[in-house]
Formats: sequence, C-alpha cells, structure tokens
Amino acid sequence: MGSAWVMAGTFLKIFSRDRQSIFFTLFFPITFMAIFGFISTGREKPMKIGVVDGADSAFSAEFITALKANPLFDVTVGEEETLKSQVVEGALSFVLVLPVEFRADDEAAKVTLLVDAAQARQTAMLRPLVEHTLLDIERKVRGIEPLFPLTVVDVKARSQRYIDFLIPGLLALTIMQISIAGSGYNIVEYRRKGILKRLFVTPIRPRDFITGIVLARLVITVIQVAFLLAVAVVLLKVPVVGNVLELSILILLGSAIFLSLGFCMGSIAKTQQAIMLLGNLITLPQIFLSGVFFSVDSMPGILQPLARVLPLTFVVSSLREVIVNGLSLAQQIPTVLGLVVWLAISLALAIRLFRWKEVAA
Repeated sequence: MGSAWVMAGTFLKIFSRDRQSIFFTLFFPITFMAIFGFISTGREKPMKIGVVDGADSAFSAEFITALKANPLFDVTVGEEETLKSQVVEGALSFVLVLPVEFRADDEAAKVTLLVDAAQARQTAMLRPLVEHTLLDIERKVRGIEPLFPLTVVDVKARSQRYIDFLIPGLLALTIMQISIAGSGYNIVEYRRKGILKRLFVTPIRPRDFITGIVLARLVITVIQVAFLLAVAVVLLKVPVVGNVLELSILILLGSAIFLSLGFCMGSIAKTQQAIMLLGNLITLPQIFLSGVFFSVDSMPGILQPLARVLPLTFVVSSLREVIVNGLSLAQQIPTVLGLVVWLAISLALAIRLFRWKEVAA
C-alpha cells in the first residue's frame, strides 16, 4: 500500500494545482443552489381571479369580501366580457360567475367557472383546490359547520421546500461528475501524454496506480461534497435530518461506483474526443432521468422502469432519504442493495477492461 499512498498524494498535488477544475466543480453546483434557493425562498404569489357578481346582493358581497381576504386569491370584480378577455390574455387564471339566485338560503346555485381551454391541464390541477377553498368560504359566510371537520397535522414538522428536495440531487450529481472526470478523463489524458508508458516500466504495479487514483478522488469528492453541503446548510438553511456518518458512507459508495465507471470509459476511449462523447452518453441521461431535479414518480410511466435502475438514481434516492427524511441505511435496504450491486458490476468491468500492457504498447 506504500506505493498506492504515494500515488494518491501525487494525484492530490496535481489536482490542487488545477485551479480551473476546482473552480468549475464547485461553481456549477453552487450556482444551481443559489438560483433554486432564491426561487424556493420567495413567497408564492396569490392566484389572480375574476368575479362576476350576478346576484348583486348582501350575501354575494359578503362572499366576495371573504374571497378577497383569502391569501390564495387576488380578486378582481368586474363585467363578464371584460374579465373573460383577461382570461384569454392570461392576466387571470379563471373567472367565477355568481348567478342571480346566489343567496344565503339552502337552495343550490350554479356557479360558473370560466377558464381558457388551452390551459386544461392547469385547470384540472387547480379545480380541487379552488372547489375546497370556495366551499370553506361559503360555509363561513353561511355559518355552517362541516359534517366531518378535518384537522391536518404534519407528522414530520419539517420544511418541504424545493431546495430541500434539490440539494441531495445536486450532491449526487457532483459526486458523479467529479468521480468520472477524475478516473476516465485522467486515464485518457495520461495515455495521451505517455505517462502510463513511463509508469509501466517502473516498480509501480497497476493496482497501486488504480488504488492511488481512487484514494485521491475519494478525498477530493468528500471535501467538495462536504463544502457544498455546508453551503446548503449555512446559507440556504437546508436541514440534514439523518445521520452524518451514514451520509458519508453513501457518498463513498457513490464515488466508488462512478470512479469504476470512469475507469471503464477511460479503458474503452482512446482519445479526449471519444471520452467526452462517451461521458456525455452515460451522464446526460442520468442527469434528467435520475430524480436530480424532479421526482422519478412524476416521469412518464414508460421511462420510470429505466430511471429506477440507473446508478445515479440509487445515489440520489439514498442521499435524499437520509438528508430530507432522516432514514437510516437499515431503513432503505433495497436502495443500499442497488448501490452494492452497481459497485460490484462497475468494479468488475473496470478490472476486466483495464489493460496496463496494452496501454503501454
């Protein structure tokens, strides 16, 4: 192991002198954090709606007053044709038309909802929320108690901001990029510069060379991920609910997987152009299919089976469960097993494809 440690120290020195790589591996994740952190911490704007008071009664006026008091809505009262044109222009989400028979007695009155048909999907999403809110307002105005009052209790009592969901995905993405760049891209570069040929005639064994790269990149990955996580916790107030030690284990597992995949790519590709194309072929689909920016469950059904078996999906899911939900490794056995299986596959391929003598020929 003495030679491996020497190689690891050498690789760390090389990386520490590459200021451009250090900057970009930290710059992009922090940029994403800043952008989405700013978006998620902003207050949600009220929904702009219109109301046509066809009843023009004390009860309808009281209903509209209660509607204006609701922070969910920004209410504009006006004529039907005027408000309808604003819906078409996109200035209003929808218009409520209160009929003449809209009054305080028990007789039902048909309230019309004017929407833009082009926004049908948005309407389908908003309709249950609007119906619930209007029903609640109507009960308050009429003084009617609900038959089945519902009390909502948040058992987690934790923030559910988008930035909290996003940070584990960005950390996993950083792990993948640093690890693949540190193994696959470096091997191609060492081959191009003839470094591997020189190392082949030294007493350094291939396993010492590979172990040295792995140790160096693991140190670099842990430091950079720890820095990004500190930025998220201190500046963006993202809570880490789970165990930090178990989080570190997952970071090391993910790094080992992508380091091994990087070795595979570096053994297959012979030029910088080839490794860049191969790297994009492997990393780009995972960036969009592995739940980094949105949940896998929200993807089209045909893509979900593929997305769930990608290595980055397992890394993202495991980190998110620890950071956001506070689950231990024992509580997410299937995900941990997925990580172990991918580590075994990628490591076996890396060993099988790496040929020191062929590189030196």
